Amino acid sequence: MTAQTARAAGSDTASGAAYRNLVVATVGFALTFWAWNLISPIATPLGEKLSLSSFEQSLMVAVPVIVGSLGRVPVGALTDRFGAKIMFPLVTALTIVPVLLLIAVKDSYAGLLVVGFVLGLGGTTFAIGVPLVNSWFPPARRGFAIGVFGMGMGGVALSGYFTPRIYKHGENLPFVVLAIALAVFAVLAYFLISDRPDRVVPTTSLAERLGEAGRLRVTWELAALYAIGFGGIVAFGVYLPTYLKTWYDLSPTDAGSRAAGFALVTVIFRPIGGWLSDRIHPAVVTSWALGVVGIMAVCQAFEPHLVPGGTVFLLVMAAGLGTSSGSVFAMVARVTPPPQVGSVTGIVGAIGGLGGFVPPLVMGAVYSNKGSYAIGFMLLSDLALAGCVYAYGRMREAGRPARQSA
Repeated sequence: MTAQTARAAGSDTASGAAYRNLVVATVGFALTFWAWNLISPIATPLGEKLSLSSFEQSLMVAVPVIVGSLGRVPVGALTDRFGAKIMFPLVTALTIVPVLLLIAVKDSYAGLLVVGFVLGLGGTTFAIGVPLVNSWFPPARRGFAIGVFGMGMGGVALSGYFTPRIYKHGENLPFVVLAIALAVFAVLAYFLISDRPDRVVPTTSLAERLGEAGRLRVTWELAALYAIGFGGIVAFGVYLPTYLKTWYDLSPTDAGSRAAGFALVTVIFRPIGGWLSDRIHPAVVTSWALGVVGIMAVCQAFEPHLVPGGTVFLLVMAAGLGTSSGSVFAMVARVTPPPQVGSVTGIVGAIGGLGGFVPPLVMGAVYSNKGSYAIGFMLLSDLALAGCVYAYGRMREAGRPARQSA
């Protein structure tokens, strides 16, 4: 009997080391996601200072998503090879560099684009944490555990709430504060994160592992669903402050606070999606969640007043996006062989992150040309409802063979 089989057949109780790694990884995920979303909450004052158009502001806040998304592919595969104990503190420490460089380039649009590109490194830690958590928890609790880890995306909410407030006390202060926090965590992570002793270390090359993961049909199906759910979270995380200020004429601080509330709801519902997936097939959970998102997007497309209509529609949409993000990765844990979890996570996470790159650009371009965001919300509705149908019609079968063999 292999180590993985023994673990799957064993107790459903997670160890103390499992919970320690879960807590530390979640904190690190939150801090690096704060870094990943550092530009968005102060995009409005930066845009006013640099006289940027709506589209230019959209591009500025969307650029970090590129590296944060595409970088998950090699980072996930490297985590399979070297383990989270090395990769988590290393990536966290490297993220400090672009955070501090923002001080030097904050008065240059070109500089913000270049450094923002590198800042995306902070978004790659997702592909480190998922295989770490997946390895430590038994199958019956992986959905919930990965959902809890996913709460680290609350770093977007932290950024939305704290960054503009700190910025008001000093234009360089948010970057300095976050750099110190990242440095402290990198040290703590080196001592507190541990890879499971029986972790399977792949012997094949990085290219071969990515090729094997890429040949799995379910990898791309899950990637498409995650692009809608998590991509929606990323898109709203980086663009919602701009949308609220532009359409509802809110102050940057008020817009950032409301955007933080949206992000907080997605954070709360992500582990709920994982928890439900441990009890109901994750494809069913995903289908219902995306259906809710599609309906709420149609309602918001009619441009209701912010209170109460817009607030209710956006928050319910946030709940659906958070739930679907948790349930999709519960599916990843269910159908992926343990040695390939990092590689598959990297690909799925990359496509999901890229799903958040396009919407801010679309929203900015639509508003610049039409003076309305309605078309953007209708496009989101179309994608969400398509994902709803596909998840229910096709993905209910994808997880069953893996579940039975487990």
